[in-house]
Amino acid sequence: MPKILPALLVATLTLSACGAVRDSRVNPFNWFGGSRSEPIRPDPRAETNPLIPEQTRAPLFRNLRGDREVVYVGTPIDQVTDLVIERVPGGAIVRATGVVDQDDVYDIRLTTDSDENEPVDGVLTYQLRGIHLAGSSRTLSQRVRTVTAARRLTDQELAEIRVIRVEGRRNAQSTTRR
Repeated sequence: MPKILPALLVATLTLSACGAVRDSRVNPFNWFGGSRSEPIRPDPRAETNPLIPEQTRAPLFRNLRGDREVVYVGTPIDQVTDLVIERVPGGAIVRATGVVDQDDVYDIRLTTDSDENEPVDGVLTYQLRGIHLAGSSRTLSQRVRTVTAARRLTDQELAEIRVIRVEGRRNAQSTTRR
């Protein structure tokens, strides 16, 4: 009991002194002052993205890749066997599986007439395409000739779509939104 009374007295005096120190420069909370709003002057470099460096020299392999746009020259595969829509956070993945007529097909893609995923009357149509090697004519088992391609759709793109259709050369698979 005798030790508690002096501790309470010291604590009371310390807390009452805070009122006087509250506005002084000794208080660390006053070192930076209050915040205020001020207008921002436009930056002359605002039109450029600061995360992308400015091109100061030519790329090393510029002559190899050229400055031309690459055009995909795939042809439709023979038959579409499966179409699956898998939900993922922020959208869905359209996965199509098909069988090619020969085993010399590579670079399989789901393509549309335009690069955007825009539906026509609520129907989004893809073509399952691949690039064929020239001169090869072997035909192996169906398991070897099975190919898969996928594309991601966002929730905003899915909002306008009722039917997703994937076309091959001989058939098409479609799925309807539930």
